[in-house]
Order: sequence, then C-alpha cells, then structure tokens
Amino acid sequence: MYEGKFPHKRYKHTLAFLQKHINTNETILDLGVTNPFTKVMEQAGYKITNTKGEDLDDDFTGVKNSQADVVTAFEIFEHLLAPYNILKEIKADKLVASIPLKLWFSNAYRSKTDPWDRHYHEFEDWQFDWLLEKAGWEIKDRNKWTNPVKKIGIRPLLRRFTKRYYIVYAERIKD
Repeated sequence: MYEGKFPHKRYKHTLAFLQKHINTNETILDLGVTNPFTKVMEQAGYKITNTKGEDLDDDFTGVKNSQADVVTAFEIFEHLLAPYNILKEIKADKLVASIPLKLWFSNAYRSKTDPWDRHYHEFEDWQFDWLLEKAGWEIKDRNKWTNPVKKIGIRPLLRRFTKRYYIVYAERIKD
C-alpha cells in the first residue's frame, strides 16, 4: 500500500486525536480493509473490526450489522462517490474520520493502476463539515496538519505550510 514508506506524521496525529476522544474499552468498526494503521490502533489497545473490502457506495451490510461503539474512517470518504449514504447508515454514536484536503496547487489523486485508489472527492474543510452535519452528525472537535515532503520544488515548498489533512470527532445527533 505504501511501498515501504509509512506516513508516520499522519499516523502520529491520527492516533493522538483518536486517543483524545475514544477510550480503549470502546469497540471500533474501521471502514476499509485491515491496513498498517489498523495495527497501530491495535498496538495502542483498541479493539478493531474492519469492513471486508466491499464497495461502501453500494454495500452497507458491514455497517448495518456492526454493534461497534465507534466508527472510524481514515482517508476513506474521498474514495466514495456518495459518502453521505454510508454516513447515514452508521448506527454507532461516535465517528472519527479524516480526509485529505483539496489543495489548490494539485489535482485530485488518481492511481493509474488501482481503481480503488482514486479520489473522487477532495474536500475543503467546510464541505466535509456540511456533509457530516447533513448526514446527522455534530462535530465536537477538529484538527488539521501539513504533510511536507522531502523534495525540491514549488509544490513541496507549498506543502510545508499548507494544511493537507483534516480530522474530526463527531457524535450522532439525537432526534
């Protein structure tokens, strides 16, 4: 997945944010297949179940059948055509989700070899907030951080101070 280069800064920020809001005694359904960050969460003491690789635009079975206390979605919603639908189906009362933000100086990410590894959406923070609110979630906390790269050029320079990742903790709005 990362060809030997793990996003250590992103993992560090994501885990710290998760630990700030979610106790290790709460069960987690992590949207997406088991991945290197799943292992990071498990090593931190979390009990994780992952979805099985089903198309979350069409198949909500894993979410509907889950009894987890919390749903996490780390860099998942940008891959979906209609993330609103899965957000509405979540039964858990807590959500921790992160996305890569849209960068004005870079096109949306698209793998040429893996059709699952493409971004249909790259949100601005307000767009993601609106999506969550419309789907019945109230954002309780949020954070952003940069993703500098060790390359030379204009874009690498811009990545040093332009926020790239956005993470939120939200709770289901009760009727």
